[in-house]
This record gives sequence, structure tokens and C-alpha cells, in this order.
Amino acid sequence: MARGKYLVNNVGMCGDCHTPMDRKGQPIKSKNLQGSVLMFKPTVPIPGWMEAAPGIAGLNWTDEECITFFTTGKRPNGTMTAPPMPQFRFNKADAAAVTAYLKSLKP
Repeated sequence: MARGKYLVNNVGMCGDCHTPMDRKGQPIKSKNLQGSVLMFKPTVPIPGWMEAAPGIAGLNWTDEECITFFTTGKRPNGTMTAPPMPQFRFNKADAAAVTAYLKSLKP
């Protein structure tokens, strides 16, 4: 659990996009990883750009789906992540740790 928390908060920096910010640009802690409209946009058109990051606290995918996502970038429906989501490629152990941590959080 501690490894997953570290990876989510200090490596992936998931809260930068998946947590809403207040007017001062500070994360709203009570809405940690609950999803958010992105506060930035590309300067040129980028196909598939997502305007909002979904909530990831309490992921409702199976462990296998989560691990596949975090190791390959492939969603359960077979599509790949869309920008600005980075193409993370965690190893299986780290993907399992991230999965366990996110599933432990309240959606």
C-alpha cells in the first residue's frame, strides 16, 4: 500500500490532473483523485485531447484490468490512454501496488 501511495503521489503525480484545484491552484484535499476538469490546454490541436481527467480513487476495474492498464496503457475497452495522460509503463509489481492503493481510496 505504501509503495502504491508513493507511486501515485510522487512518481505519477496523478493528483495534478485527477484532483480538482481551488482558485489559488491548490489541490482540494477532500476531493483527492476524484476527477477534475483540466486547468490547461494544448497550444496546438492534439487529436483525442481530454478536457477532464476521470476520478481514479476507488477504481472499479478488476485487478487484472488495472494492472494491464498501468503496464500497457490499454483500457478495459481496448482503447489506449488519450492525451494528456502519459503513457506510463509500470512493471507488474508497481502496477499491482498502484492498483491496491487506488482501490483503497473512497470514490
